[in-house]
Amino acid sequence: MSLLRNQVTMVGLLGNDAAITTYENGAMVARFSIEVESRKSTEESKRSPMYRMFAWGNTAAFVNQFCRKGSRLAITGRLVNRTFLDKKGQLQRITEIEVRQVVKF
Repeated sequence: MSLLRNQVTMVGLLGNDAAITTYENGAMVARFSIEVESRKSTEESKRSPMYRMFAWGNTAAFVNQFCRKGSRLAITGRLVNRTFLDKKGQLQRITEIEVRQVVKF
């Protein structure tokens, strides 16, 4: 039961090609977004929500090598909240999904 406390499962389209960062210690992170299709057909919902995500290691390498903008993905991960200073020096809060598994279909 403790594994289900902070778990996200989502199916959607890759909104952009992954931005890859490789650190000096060899760690790789991929940052990307997924657009989740909405079933509503009103004018307001023409634009589907986009969710920010990041993946580490082999998962990042998989996303970088096999996934391109528009690819249909199923992901499993967890929500992560973080804060950072923007270019103006203001504190910003962001919620992202740390991806643990990716399935491309």
